[in-house]
Amino acid sequence: MHAPHFPRSGEELRSALAGLLDGLPPRQAAQAVERLIASYRGLTPTDAPVLRDRSDVAAYAAYRMPATFEAVRSALEAFRDRLPAFVPASHVDVGGGTGAATWAVASAWEGEDRQTTVLDWAAPALALGAELAGTASDPALRAARWERGIIGDGLRVPDGTDLVTVSYVLKELTDAGRAAVVAEAARAAQAVVIVEPGTPDGYLRIIEARDRLIAAGFRVVAPCPHSGACPIEPGKDWCHFSARVSRSSLHRQVKGGSLAYEDEKFAYVAVVRGDLPSASVSASVPARIVRKPQIRKGQVLLELCTAEDGLTRETVTKRHGDAYKVARDADWGDEWPAAGRGES
Repeated sequence: MHAPHFPRSGEELRSALAGLLDGLPPRQAAQAVERLIASYRGLTPTDAPVLRDRSDVAAYAAYRMPATFEAVRSALEAFRDRLPAFVPASHVDVGGGTGAATWAVASAWEGEDRQTTVLDWAAPALALGAELAGTASDPALRAARWERGIIGDGLRVPDGTDLVTVSYVLKELTDAGRAAVVAEAARAAQAVVIVEPGTPDGYLRIIEARDRLIAAGFRVVAPCPHSGACPIEPGKDWCHFSARVSRSSLHRQVKGGSLAYEDEKFAYVAVVRGDLPSASVSASVPARIVRKPQIRKGQVLLELCTAEDGLTRETVTKRHGDAYKVARDADWGDEWPAAGRGES
């Protein structure tokens, strides 16, 4: 995906996260992150405390929030570009933790009035999220409500909420919990954006949620160019995208890497209620690029998901003129427009 169009929120978030680690020994922060990663991967007993104290939350937030922010920001950017008339006046971040998705919403609709509520079961995460949001320049972010609640069966979202985000949450729930969260979002929301890790399992959770939302009367805005069945055969491939994330010193220490960046792989679906008048799609999307374009001498190879033909491959060469120039600048996750494409 391209670099953020609204970098201020991202820069403010990185600055706030860096401030959290002031005075926390780097080795202690790295050890906290390593232990928490193991917990979320199921390598420690489930009855062990996951977030023991504020330093745990701070270390894990500093490590994970930038990647979650960039993944959700990328998904919201695609959603916003397809529905430019849709500006959410209310937002509920389900399982939002320290609020990475809420920062991404502030980036996507910068300067817009908005009432945001972050729901999560972890009180330490909510407290830290409120602390971070208090440093933001965005008034809606500073005024966000941070509420402890059930994420699963028993979840309640206010009726008529414009936008519900569910990011990196479904993987933490049981089958019944996932179904309950998606059903409640479908009942209450005008638009829903769900983001999961860009793994085969993450893709399957997205497809399951996508099917439930379509059955509830929603239509897909992004990334799919249609609301029909996904053309990918489960077990053979999976749909996912990539967001570039600036690495902090904590990232480099934990992962043992030296690069100043890493790429966060994610899968997502963004849908809108089918009868929502203000959410008219700007134009039809004949295709979306679903793999990194392969640039060869005099040609660009594109892997596409299309509304008409499912998964296809297209080769754009110099003889296609302007389409070739567009293809050379195209990125993974971009729409591939009909205008100026030429014939393959």
